Order: sequence, then C-alpha cells, then structure tokens
Amino acid sequence: MIVLLTDFGTRDPYVGQLKARLAEHAPGQLVVDLLHEVPVFNAHAGAHLLAAFAPVFPPGSVFLAVVDPGVGTPRGALVAAAGGRWFVGPDNGLLSVVTARHADARLWRITWRPEALSATFHGRDLFAQVAAEIARGEFPADKLAATERPHVEFDAGDLARVVYVDHYGNAWTGLRNIARDARVAVRGSSFRHAESFGFVGRGEGFWFVNSVGLVELAVNRGSAAGVYGLTVGDPVQLVRPN
Repeated sequence: MIVLLTDFGTRDPYVGQLKARLAEHAPGQLVVDLLHEVPVFNAHAGAHLLAAFAPVFPPGSVFLAVVDPGVGTPRGALVAAAGGRWFVGPDNGLLSVVTARHADARLWRITWRPEALSATFHGRDLFAQVAAEIARGEFPADKLAATERPHVEFDAGDLARVVYVDHYGNAWTGLRNIARDARVAVRGSSFRHAESFGFVGRGEGFWFVNSVGLVELAVNRGSAAGVYGLTVGDPVQLVRPN
C-alpha cells in the first residue's frame, strides 16, 4: 500500500501525474489518497499530521509525503523506516516528527537522481519511483546511503498550534493527551471538552480528541473556523483547571 500525503490540492494535475508514475512503477499496488490539502508549503504542520496518521495504517505501508517548497534546491531527500512503516519525502522536517517518535527509526539519503528530473516536480520524478520500489518489496539499496538523522528536524513534542482546518471548519491542533478537564484557548476564545458533537448544544464550541489522537476544536453543526476566526498557525493555550 502506498499512502499519499501532499499539499498538491485536487484542482490541479499534480496528483494525477504522481499516481500515473506510481502506476507505471508499482502496478497493482493500492494507492490511498490520504490528504492532498496539507497547509501549503507548511512542512511543520505536515510533519505533525503525518505522525498522527501513520499508526492508523497497517505495517508495511509506504507513505509518499510531499510538502516541498524547497524543491529543486540542494535540500536533501530521504527514506525512513519507523514503526514498521516506510516514509519517502524531502529532508525539510516533514519526516522528522514521525521518525523521532519511534526508537526503531532508520534513515537513508536518496543519492540517486533519474535522468529526467524536473526542477519543480521531485514528487513525481524522484520520490514516486523510490516509493514504488519499496512498495514492490525491492529495497533500492543502490539508490540510498544510510544516515543518522535528517538535516532538518522539528521538535517531536506536541505542537500547540492549529495545523489543519477541514472542510467542516474543524481546527486540528498538534496537541495530544491533555487532561479532559482542561480548557483550550485560541484567539481569545475558550473551549471545554466534550467526547463528541452530540454532547454539546447546536452552535456550541468544544474540543475533543479526534480519530487520530489530536486535539480538535469544533462547533456542533457549525464551523469553528468561521465562528471563531481560526486559521492554520494560530497558537493554542491550555488553561489548567484550578
């Protein structure tokens, strides 16, 4: 299984080209479109989303992760193995959180470059081909060199910011495992905990732990982003109970 996480969006031709290359080099492999709306250019948000999503997928899954504003520059390219899963993407911090959270993590630099390599689409021309080989069970040792750590590393602890806003207007944060009696404050508004939407009144804001373990801010039958003006990058504070 190849799992795609990108900031490509779905209006443009990039996802289609990426999947065509995977079909060419890994025919018969299931390709899952996990998320193509990672906040654009935001590898930091993408790193926390990737780390949250990965455990939901079966061991052996290959994550092709591309949020790559430095494409075409000398920034590096990585393959990582962590938690029984594989990750392929740029060395800009995108893979650093998921690897730091697993003691068994191993990393390799992608030293190979194809003859035809677009300066602006390494997702298709470089990362997709390496991910396809791994998904076929053919580890591309001749294209890689082992390394101890990424060049770019983000703090692997919780991120007290909004990292994603879904189409419902729910604001995902990089927080995990907080006390249920804590309040979460952002942009001057405070949210109490509820297990799910139906436990608060219509139009009421609250926070809950979502299906991948992240603290999420929501409004029952409404948009938290719209009501409270929440956007990606907003700092989030925990208000401890007295």
